[in-house]
Amino acid sequence: MQNPENKLKTALLAGQVQHGLWLTTGSSLNAEVAGDAGFDWCLIDGEHGPNTITEMLPQVQALRATGTPVVVRIPQAEAWIVKQVLDLGVQTVLAPMVDDAAKAQEMARAMRYPPDGTRGMGAVLARASRFGGIADYPTSANAQMCLLVQAESAKAVENVDEIAAVEGVDGVFVGPADLSADMGYPGQPDHPKVEQAIDHLIARTLAAGKIAGIVTFDETRYAEYAQKGVTFLGVGGDALVLANALRNLAKRVKDA
Repeated sequence: MQNPENKLKTALLAGQVQHGLWLTTGSSLNAEVAGDAGFDWCLIDGEHGPNTITEMLPQVQALRATGTPVVVRIPQAEAWIVKQVLDLGVQTVLAPMVDDAAKAQEMARAMRYPPDGTRGMGAVLARASRFGGIADYPTSANAQMCLLVQAESAKAVENVDEIAAVEGVDGVFVGPADLSADMGYPGQPDHPKVEQAIDHLIARTLAAGKIAGIVTFDETRYAEYAQKGVTFLGVGGDALVLANALRNLAKRVKDA
């Protein structure tokens, strides 16, 4: 049995725009529906969704059945959480609130086995190795790991060059909502100064030869971000899509 290729990482490194959906409901059925819908990736949100490690597992399993690559956003940029997520078989991780190179390096090392990192050697017990079925997992896994760190503060904007330069950081993802709040413009991700900071983050990430990412629920901006060089592009969320569809249905029924 061979360690599976991280097809999302391969596509991103080839410069292909990959559109994805946020999963925040904690539902494996929703994950399965989303996985079959045609997105390039689906992200299980452990930061703002009701998703513990135990609750992530059935969603990871559901997405594997659909063939859609899985991304997990961990609740905090902490090494012990990375270890548990990777042992589920997840190959791509989004780490929130990474403000400097030291935290980025901590996350990069947490993603990889020694000598390149600090990931604990428990592969034979983990789903990631198919419970020991992938005999060379500890030596082949590192190459398939993909780490995206989230820049969402004024400090991260200042430190983006150092963050993007960290070996093992594959990309920098912009969090517009938290960035706007930290810059003093809560709820205004389209404020000119915030937009300027976003453009700076994207440009410096690309200059470092790394993957640039962002999320927007504004359909009119998808092409714009792609033109700016964003390839990891979040385009919606399961809870919001469902809520809007149900609201619209209820309104149509009452208006009929």
